[in-house]
Amino acid sequence: MGRLMPDEISDLKFFCILTASGSIAGCARAMGMSSAAMSRRLSAMETRLGTRLVTRTSRHFALTAEGQRLHEHAVRIMQEVEEAEAELTARAGIPHGLLRVGVPSEIGRKLLAGVVAAFVGQYPDVTVHLTLSDAGLDVIDDGLDIAIRPGMPSDQEVMTTSLINSRRVVCASPDYVARKGLPATPHDLLKHDCICLIRRQRIFNEWAYLDGKVRKEIHVTPRLATSSSEVVHDWAVNGRGIALKVLWDIADDLKCGRLIECLSTYAWEDVTLYAVYPSRAHLPSRTRFFLDFVRRELRQNYFGT
Repeated sequence: MGRLMPDEISDLKFFCILTASGSIAGCARAMGMSSAAMSRRLSAMETRLGTRLVTRTSRHFALTAEGQRLHEHAVRIMQEVEEAEAELTARAGIPHGLLRVGVPSEIGRKLLAGVVAAFVGQYPDVTVHLTLSDAGLDVIDDGLDIAIRPGMPSDQEVMTTSLINSRRVVCASPDYVARKGLPATPHDLLKHDCICLIRRQRIFNEWAYLDGKVRKEIHVTPRLATSSSEVVHDWAVNGRGIALKVLWDIADDLKCGRLIECLSTYAWEDVTLYAVYPSRAHLPSRTRFFLDFVRRELRQNYFGT
């Protein structure tokens, strides 16, 4: 019968009810409408199809041959519609389909790659495309379902949810400390080789910390700067200077001694990892399940709440 429009499916449903009721009046009672409205609807169907579907008098109601054939098709089509609706309703609570996730490279490698793999293992009907980039992914422009990023986005049209919170750490390698010494105060950083991150030509050289309860900033002069957070990490491990890193990026390095925490008596500004997504309305189950799964895994395995 070709592709059916919603109003045509509605007409088929009406015709099935009409046939089962056995009369215009019975159909009107079943649908909560007037008999006149039901009669007009039947006439409109017959006009559209160009054939009489029902032979009806004050005492007789019967399907014509064309009406019988339409009824057979209508019953089959409505069964398929009901099965499709039931399947969609049943699957609404089970995550499935494609999920596009974007995340900065270092965070993706160290925090998200394993979590994403575990999520797909638990929900095999979901496919995840994980994009790692330090270019600053945009959930709308880059066609993502979810972008995961440190700090709140400037775009007010998107939705956000926090995943984990962690402190920042001033760190350096044992080799660097042996050569240059440890800074005793944040002001001492001005005499050290600092490594900074660049984002869109902005150098992040304003390192914020708390002195007691007072927020202060030290404007370091970078000896090295890069757009890659992974290169910042590598330079610090290789003794090229002092870096300000988020704890989740360097926890393993601190544990095994590749890096040493500096200025630990000062509280350096925290960072929150956010998930960004286009809209809360009609959020697919795969997105909701993924956000809950990632938040739970990160909070269990990493830092803060």
